[in-house]
Amino acid sequence: MPIGFRVYTKVKRAKQEYVEAFRGIPVANIADNMGRISCVDTGIRPYTDVPLLGVAITVKVAPNDNLVFHKAIDIAQPGDIIVVDGEGSMAHSVCGDIMYSYAKKRGIAGFVVDGCIRDVDSLMTLKFPVYARGVQPKGPYKNGPGEVNVPIACGGVVVNPGDIVYGDSDGIVVIQEADAPELIKLARKHVESEEAIFKGIKDGTLNRDWVENTLTSNGGEIIDDYYPGCK
Repeated sequence: MPIGFRVYTKVKRAKQEYVEAFRGIPVANIADNMGRISCVDTGIRPYTDVPLLGVAITVKVAPNDNLVFHKAIDIAQPGDIIVVDGEGSMAHSVCGDIMYSYAKKRGIAGFVVDGCIRDVDSLMTLKFPVYARGVQPKGPYKNGPGEVNVPIACGGVVVNPGDIVYGDSDGIVVIQEADAPELIKLARKHVESEEAIFKGIKDGTLNRDWVENTLTSNGGEIIDDYYPGCK
């Protein structure tokens, strides 16, 4: 089997009950409970306003080539997210409206591309969620090499086949199935905590003592005077 030019067709997908449990929870709240180190680089941004949630089919393309990306669409199942490591290349796009349309028809739940896309106007009409590093009208080559369903790097984050991928307007977080049960609990508590804060803001009962307490306990100083020379 040629290393660097192979397609694995089987994926151990995260349980669907875990996937759905994250729906509606802000990506930021999930990320804050993962040590703030599991979000894809902010350079990879959404090109529609449709949330993205599913399990990863991973693709490693040769820069500016999309042969194995096409194969990934053929073997993906409904609800899968195709995550592409294009090494951040901005020279050529690796997908466009034909691939968006075909993927949506097959029930695929979106693309994440560490590289460029094109035909972005069609995405809002299709309501198909795509995140990418940029837009480039020049199309791709279709020769290979590349790999499907191997561990990849996408936007500085390791993505394994079957990981949960969740994106909203803030960005994308990647979740391993083993972490999902505990993370669901933590993220829900985070949402409840923020709801209590918003309630305190609304009714005027919010306690902000923590700001000064943390500042002074970390060695900060509060001086009830003007800065010297600015009086």
